[in-house]
Amino acid sequence: MIDASTVLTGTQKVAVLLMSMERQHATEVMKQFTESEAADITAEIVQMRRVDPDVTETAVLEFHDLTQKGTRNSRGGHAYAVGLLEASFGADKAAGVMSKVASSMAGKAFEFLDTAEPIQVLTLLDGELPQTIALVLAHLRPEHASAVLGGLDSPIRTQVAQCIAGMGTATPEGIRVVTETLKARVGTVSTTRDAVQVVGGIEPLVEIINRSDVATERALLEALDASDPVLAEEVRSRMLTFGDIIKLENRDVQQVLRGIDAAILAIAMKGSTDGVVEIIRTNLSERNREILDDEVKAMAPVRVSQVEEARATIVRAIRDLEAQGTITVKRADEDDYVV
Repeated sequence: MIDASTVLTGTQKVAVLLMSMERQHATEVMKQFTESEAADITAEIVQMRRVDPDVTETAVLEFHDLTQKGTRNSRGGHAYAVGLLEASFGADKAAGVMSKVASSMAGKAFEFLDTAEPIQVLTLLDGELPQTIALVLAHLRPEHASAVLGGLDSPIRTQVAQCIAGMGTATPEGIRVVTETLKARVGTVSTTRDAVQVVGGIEPLVEIINRSDVATERALLEALDASDPVLAEEVRSRMLTFGDIIKLENRDVQQVLRGIDAAILAIAMKGSTDGVVEIIRTNLSERNREILDDEVKAMAPVRVSQVEEARATIVRAIRDLEAQGTITVKRADEDDYVV
């Protein structure tokens, strides 16, 4: 409920006004916005299920040239937002806008955990069902979720991974119950928001595993091999590996290598294919290539675990740069560009 104590943003005021109008009038107004603006407004409408009449009247007074003064009981919510968008842009565009809204809102329910240490999150989730833990981890940043996943005991860790992979959508009520329970445990004042959350699936699980340490990755995949071989194979097929560096454009390889210490790079290259070694050496400056060669010559025998950890460091660097949009990784199932 939005009451008089709530300070509205400009976007929220527009949302209140549209909610207070007749559907036909609101549709005509919505058509004047760009899809990006409509998505922002829709996100607010979805969350504002009910608005105090005084708040509506205040907003109306600010925009007196758009509507008349009056006391109105504004109603919003998911169904209202979808209906308004469909009437304004048509069903196809409405679906696209709602998809953007869902994506932008995903994770907000659990954003109060963003600053919590992994051990604190583990304590909060202690005793919860694997499905509940999976729901929470699917909403966290991949690197944060991987640290929490790595702290779980092996049996439940495997169950949680399977739940994340099999999860499609989460209902607002389900999310609300979990967030209120967790917030109560940390003494946080709970707020409820009605949002469409699209979470889970193979890709979030792969992202979490890609950011895990080598020991956690190996243990989890071995456990999945035993309990769900099909899922384990699917995860492996989508995981980024050190050898995938050959799929990058030269400029992207240079971006990756720029942040990697020569000693780590030398260890990672141990036992690599000629193609991997060649693309790395080709994309180093002459000076850095000399430093790398010195590291390789001076290197004593190293354990397999050291090689795996060094390669994992480079994989995480690739993933981070890809997430930032700095580089592009070509997937096996993606089409080539046509020029």
